[in-house]
This record gives sequence, structure tokens and C-alpha cells, in this order.
Amino acid sequence: MTDVTGAHADVLHTLFRSEQGGHEQVVLCQDRASGLKAVIAIHSTALGPALGGTRFYPYASEQEAVADALNLARGMSYKNAMAGLDHGGGKAVIIGDPELVKSEELLLAYGRCVASLGGRYVTACDVGTYVADMDVVARECRWTTGRSPENGGAGDSSVLTAFGVYQGMRASAQHLWGDPTLRGRRVGVAGVGKVGHHLVRHLLDEGAEVVVTDVREEAVDRVVATHPAVRRAADTDALIRTEGLDIYAPCALGGALNDDTVPVLTAAVVCGAANNQLAHPGVEKDLADRGILYAPDYVVNAGGVIQVADELHGFDFDRCKAKAAKIFDTTLGIFARAKADGIPPAAAADRIAEQRMAEARAAHTL
Repeated sequence: MTDVTGAHADVLHTLFRSEQGGHEQVVLCQDRASGLKAVIAIHSTALGPALGGTRFYPYASEQEAVADALNLARGMSYKNAMAGLDHGGGKAVIIGDPELVKSEELLLAYGRCVASLGGRYVTACDVGTYVADMDVVARECRWTTGRSPENGGAGDSSVLTAFGVYQGMRASAQHLWGDPTLRGRRVGVAGVGKVGHHLVRHLLDEGAEVVVTDVREEAVDRVVATHPAVRRAADTDALIRTEGLDIYAPCALGGALNDDTVPVLTAAVVCGAANNQLAHPGVEKDLADRGILYAPDYVVNAGGVIQVADELHGFDFDRCKAKAAKIFDTTLGIFARAKADGIPPAAAADRIAEQRMAEARAAHTL
């Protein structure tokens, strides 16, 4: 079924569903010459221009792409608010297999689409896009971060993303076991790509025991070749059932915590880099009911957005790392709020972020 515009009715329904969070703006981008098909979603600009990465992914349908853009943009609003940044939340998705359709012409066309928003949305890297891609996008759009140092950027943001997740793990250990050290803890990392392999290094440096898996066997091979002490699990299902697992770190795509995985998790803590780890509302309560401490994903994985936001003002790595280190205190504060309010940590983080955004909107109306 289509409406008079020719757009699939399910796509329009998704765009205007109130439960998606009331996005300010959604832009559908197309460039026939290059094959570009993209969705840019701006969830909120209450705290400042929307900031979020560009995901390049072979979605099964336009409906799936729109839904992902909306969910990711909303998550960025909360992430940026909790990171203390003066930015709202936005996200873009480019539809297609980057291995097959990514081209300079397509990225330049995408840059023009972002530029047409006049600074309401600032883009960066995400799954399927890299520093070199942002260098191309920046040729058409000055509201681009995550560029190479040679082009005035900060380079790979996954370094500080991993550092922030590591700080979230330390805070989780402090809250649950009374000591932030991870020495001797068994940590399972699902996804050892951009962020996961940096996280493994932090864990090993502190003396943790690490078990990894990835859908790409070559990614696991690289990690094990570099760090022979790392063990491998056959797949994520085997990883989450690993006996004696203290911490589970989902570092791949979203939806890792769902009705199938939560009941069989052996870990006492979930703290990872993936976005949108909770497959649906209510999973956070299921985790709490099982006594599993969940460090909200958008809080602990904010190191990367801290880095790209800093790039807009003249990048300084030490300044960014100091900000990312505060994820430790922010995570502890969320656990304390959750305990005080009698709610799961994910709900506590949402309340804190929503309060900051509401205060900003109120200030704008004065």
C-alpha cells in the first residue's frame, strides 16, 4: 500500500509514530546519479545542533532503514545529554552494502544533503563509514567531524569509545563488587572490530581474562594473533553462556539484549559499546529481575561522540580523554539514582537525560 506521494504507508507510519519520541525533522535523501539513498533523522536540537554518525548498511527495506535512523537519532539525544555536550541528537543511514555501492560520488552527494540542513545536523563515522569517508563528505559539507588529522580532524573516534566503555566497566565493578579493578575478572566481548579490539587491550592491560567472538572470523584471528592470551568463543550464543563470566560486553550491532539472550546470560554485568542494546522496552527490567547490572549503552559508549564534538572547537586529545574518563563518575551516579528511585539503571539514565533536555527547552522559551 502507498499513499499519494508513492511512499510506502509503513514508512510514513513509522515517521509519525509518537512512541518513537517526536523527532523534529526527518529528511529522505536521494541522488540518482550516484545511487545515494539515505535517511537523516534529527531527534532534538534542544541542547544544540544535532550530532551523530552516518551508518552505511544493507537494510532489508526502506522501513527498516527509517526505523533504525529514528532509534539511533533518539539514542544520540540521550547520549549527548548524558555526556554533558551542547548537542542534540541526530543520525543518518545510507542504504546499501558499502562494499558494493560506496563511491566518492555517492559520499559527495551525501555531503551535499547534510550541508542542505545548514548546520542543524553534524555528521561523523558509524558502522560502515570511516575517517577517509568523512574526509570526502567534508569536501561538500563543513558540518562533518571524524575527519583525518591531515584534514583538520581528530581521526578514529573508536579509541575513546573503547576507553569510555572501559570506564563504565570499572564503575560497574565498583558498584557491584566494591572495587573498580578488573584484574582477574572474566570479560566476554562480542564484536572485536572498530571499538572491540581497543577494549580488549584495556582489559588485558589491567589483568582481566578475555573471551571474544565476532561474526567475522578474521577479526577474531587478528585479536588472538596480537593477544595470544585471549580465548575465543564459537559465537555470541556460546559467549553469553560461558561459565564464570563476570562481564558481557556487546560491541556489535544493537538488540543484543532480548527475550532469548537475557534468560541465559551468565554475566553479572552488561557493559558494552553497541548502540540500542535493549531490543524492546521491558528488557531493562528483565535484567534487573535477574540481578544483572546493566550499564546503559549510550552512557558508556559516549567517548567517541565526546571526541568528534571536540573536533568542532579545535581537537585536543588530552582534553577529550579527560572528559571521557568522567564516564566512570557518570555511570556511578546513574547506579546511585537507580537505587534511590527503585528503578533499573536504564530508566534512571533516561530520567537524567530527559531532565537536562527539558531544562534546555524551558530556557529557550524564557
